[in-house]
Amino acid sequence: MFVHPQFDPIAISLGPLAVRWYGLMYFVAFMLFITLGKWRARHGPIAGWKDKDLDDLLFYGVLGVVLGGRLGYVLFYKPGYYLANPLEILAVWQGGMSFHGGMLGVLTALWLFGRRTGRTFLQVGDFVGPLVPLGLAAGRLGNFINGELWGRITSPSAWWAMVFPQARGEDALAVQSAPELRASSQPYIDKLDQLQHFGLPRHPSQLYQFALEGIALFAILWLFSRKPRPTGLVSAVFLIGYGGFRFIAEFARQPDDFLGLLAGHLSMGQWLSLPMILIGGVLAMLSLKGRLR
Repeated sequence: MFVHPQFDPIAISLGPLAVRWYGLMYFVAFMLFITLGKWRARHGPIAGWKDKDLDDLLFYGVLGVVLGGRLGYVLFYKPGYYLANPLEILAVWQGGMSFHGGMLGVLTALWLFGRRTGRTFLQVGDFVGPLVPLGLAAGRLGNFINGELWGRITSPSAWWAMVFPQARGEDALAVQSAPELRASSQPYIDKLDQLQHFGLPRHPSQLYQFALEGIALFAILWLFSRKPRPTGLVSAVFLIGYGGFRFIAEFARQPDDFLGLLAGHLSMGQWLSLPMILIGGVLAMLSLKGRLR
């Protein structure tokens, strides 16, 4: 059992200039994209890609991630709030980004880039797919450093469980609504060093997502895409892999408090992942039948 280390959210401070860890993780993600992309352009099975293509594609992708991620959060998670407070849509520094919205933004960016360079949407997607997961891993690491997007309450017997001081308010409410939680967790609580670390044992779900959506998905896609594949198949594997891993990880991640679990006892992240898995399956079948280009 562990207590979250409570990292300083500021990685580098130079006078009035402060670089936060989460912003640094975005920088790491973009640099990984460029580095892996240039290696893939030179050594991968898909020909015709140049360094300038990667630079242009990164520009398109950054816009897609930021605009799509923010608008996705507004539309998928808090539409009522932002309808009443439209100016706060621009307040990205307050947090609030949706991966699924960011993905829609990136897909739009890939389509625009493909049109400009004479490539089909799936040709671009097949090249880009293996470059994405390590960037996702960097983002989840940023979530962990910030101590945000923590996991659900779990058994004190889970040695890897973690107390998140940022979740103290949620923990107190959970104990009020279910006093047996405190009783079952008392041996765990008694072993904590200081009273201010009181909290219930939770899954470090950010690290689960780091491992599944980041490292595992990267390994699968990178190895799978080393050989020539039918058009659309690498994109399909990305959709199925990310959607499947995200669906699994969401069972350990605490649902957003303003949404909770939706119909069927699934989180919003799980409901948004199901179409990805379905679309990926259809793409894979069409690709294997040679119906895509």
